[in-house]
Amino acid sequence: MPQTEISRGRFLVVDEVTSPCHRGGAGIRHPIHYVRKHELFRIISMTRNDKLVSTSKFLSLVLRHRPEVIGAKLDPEGWLCIDELISQANAHGKAIRMEVIHEVVATNDKNRFALSEDGLRIRASQGHSVRGVELVFEQKTPPGILYHGTVAAFLESIRASGLQKRSRHHVHLSPDEETATKVGSRRGKPIILQVAAETMHRDGHQFYLSANGVWLVDAVPATYLTFPV
Repeated sequence: MPQTEISRGRFLVVDEVTSPCHRGGAGIRHPIHYVRKHELFRIISMTRNDKLVSTSKFLSLVLRHRPEVIGAKLDPEGWLCIDELISQANAHGKAIRMEVIHEVVATNDKNRFALSEDGLRIRASQGHSVRGVELVFEQKTPPGILYHGTVAAFLESIRASGLQKRSRHHVHLSPDEETATKVGSRRGKPIILQVAAETMHRDGHQFYLSANGVWLVDAVPATYLTFPV
């Protein structure tokens, strides 16, 4: 390893050993492993991102579907005290910290979670299947067309009975094809359905808009759907 590269700061010493055999008797530290700085930063970044993804999935599980896995209970509007979330998670073997929770909330590209105004509580923005939780959404007039991402395995059922909320509180619709494609791709090759939202609304169907931009409706009858050719 050329000394010039070390002195220019292009490498970080990860480990060192001390040799007592040095003229003068003081010992000298010898670097035994080098990592290029950009590689170390990439590793640190990957580890951090993995932590955020893991925490986001855990929060989705607890705040949307199964708070009982950590012995917690959501209030009727889906809120959970953050201190309780942390203590209960830690007690059930899931180490989680306040600063990581705040980072997940702040950086999640879909704004899946929200903090209360006082910053003491957290909830999922939508997508709940927990009984007894009913978020209050303001009714909104939808755009002319909304979108729903799905996969081929569900098309026959959708053609027969439309889009149903099933275990969730609402059917989720996307404002654009790009978002719907991302949603559908979670289960396989995405197929995008168009929803005649303006016509549905005119016919009396109520639409809501969640805090993270997801359009919600009780159901979408098949007559309002356009399937790809």
